[in-house]
Amino acid sequence: MLDYRFDTQLLIEGENLNEDAIHDYITQNMKGDCLLAVGDEDLIKIHFHTNEPWKLLEYGASLGDIFDVVVENMERQENGLQG
Repeated sequence: MLDYRFDTQLLIEGENLNEDAIHDYITQNMKGDCLLAVGDEDLIKIHFHTNEPWKLLEYGASLGDIFDVVVENMERQENGLQG
């Protein structure tokens, strides 16, 4: 059984984005693992395993335009089903 069910990925396009600050905010305010927050001040890619992907999407949208959003159910994938 997985601790965190949803593999959540998105891009955030904005201004003055700070990957370290974004990483720290997610770590401190959301439950999950396998966090990656990489990019530059205009574009950040986020990858995060969580049970509450909507919180990550809401946070990302507060920083800029979000796009290329992918939310996959890893529990279904683990059981041989489409995620």
